[in-house]
Amino acid sequence: QVQLVESGGGLVHPGGSLRLSCAASGINFRIYTMGWYRQAPGNQRELVASITPGGRTTYVDSVRGRFTISRDNTKNTVDLQMNSLKPEDTAAYYCNGNPAWRSYWGNGTLVTVSS
Repeated sequence: QVQLVESGGGLVHPGGSLRLSCAASGINFRIYTMGWYRQAPGNQRELVASITPGGRTTYVDSVRGRFTISRDNTKNTVDLQMNSLKPEDTAAYYCNGNPAWRSYWGNGTLVTVSS
């Protein structure tokens, strides 16, 4: 059974940092490109960062230079380090494959950036 479990969200002031983590199980993690997605209220879910099995990364323009995605293929985890957070980063954050597996969305972790 595939499970994707996100953690690390919380409330942070603008300019602050958070590190999100995703633990994957039930898949051959090391062969898949993984991504972090987010969905703000009233908006569609968007892919914000992606990492290939070999470690090549891509980012959406709005987070490039502030967010860093990384993975540990020995622990089946993918992390998202978020720095210089802005109120517009407020959203529920999810990890999934890229492209996403429709049936395997986890519960996500909520990030709120507010003063």
